[in-house]
Amino acid sequence: MSQFYSLKKSRDFHSVYRTGKSLANRYLVVYVKKRDDDGENRVGISVSKKVGNSVVRHRLKRLIREGYRLNCGQATGGHDVVVIAREKSNGRTYREIERALLSLLKSHRLI
Repeated sequence: MSQFYSLKKSRDFHSVYRTGKSLANRYLVVYVKKRDDDGENRVGISVSKKVGNSVVRHRLKRLIREGYRLNCGQATGGHDVVVIAREKSNGRTYREIERALLSLLKSHRLI
């Protein structure tokens, strides 16, 4: 089981929003910011209340986290990544969320 490093502080999220590059698809938006060190990637996940109630929001966070965790071995290190779930992601399967996440990570050239 691989280690999952996450963004936790609000200032880290805002730094990625301000200076990172973003790409989006139907279900997710991904912001990526290159860090100075070449350590592990740090990932932050954000799901708005517009998406659904707390059960739905937490389920989406788990799906995104697991999709990233299983594929992070292929990713290049040294980045801060913020994943934002869109309203249309509500009710989607794990495979759909994982496919959307991998598509955006490939577009950012992290995989």
